[in-house]
Amino acid sequence: MAEVSVDLACDCGGVRLHLASIPNEATDCNCGICRRYGALWAYAAPRDVATTSAGTDVYLRGDRLIAFHRCRTCGCVTHWRAVDPDRDRMGVNMRLAPPDLVAALRIRRLDGADTWTFLDE
Repeated sequence: MAEVSVDLACDCGGVRLHLASIPNEATDCNCGICRRYGALWAYAAPRDVATTSAGTDVYLRGDRLIAFHRCRTCGCVTHWRAVDPDRDRMGVNMRLAPPDLVAALRIRRLDGADTWTFLDE
């Protein structure tokens, strides 16, 4: 991650995320849920992301390893957190970032639907 921080928000501003640094890359995963969400995930340690929220709805996917959060008001998917508090990783939806910031990211393509390998390697 780069040195400068970044603030992200859902469409209505009800959920805000502050990343301690701007990521260099994001992952475009084609698994069933990520494909449907249309998210670009940047990963960070939870301690490096501050979240403020007027309220989120949480969806625990079938395997219950991660909880997806979305704004209760506008419905934007904002982030996911590991259900296991010892897992030091979370995902932040970079689609919430300004387009110029997203354009500067390296986008990795992950085949999460089948092989769980990056297609760009």
